[in-house]
Amino acid sequence: MQSTSFSQLPLNASLLENLKTLSYNEMTPIQAQSLPPILEGKDVIAQGKTGSGKTAAFGLGLLHNLDVKKFRVQSLILCPTRELADQVAKEIRKLARAIHNIKVLTLCGGTPMGPQIGSLEHGAHIIVCLLYTSPSPRD
Repeated sequence: MQSTSFSQLPLNASLLENLKTLSYNEMTPIQAQSLPPILEGKDVIAQGKTGSGKTAAFGLGLLHNLDVKKFRVQSLILCPTRELADQVAKEIRKLARAIHNIKVLTLCGGTPMGPQIGSLEHGAHIIVCLLYTSPSPRD
């Protein structure tokens, strides 16, 4: 049986240490299947139920490959709802807290644009935003 321990992955030491503090010891099935190819730089499409660990899977992959010294947008995460964008940004921040000086920015409509533009002007490594789709004619 293949190990599902995060420590078996070639993740940055700071990410592995942070996972221990978060009590993330064993990968969920979706993480065990998707993280190895993500870390190899392969494209992955995955589907899972709420709470299955999808955000941690792709979040760990993007954090592992992030170059903190290059203070520019390196990842853009699109979410279908404001609530999910907030949830994803919160999880990414939690996963990234052991890596010094990573900035995650959430951009969503329905909130004042001035502060969001100001934050964007100050730069970010990761942007999580609401993917807006226009209402269908039936709405």
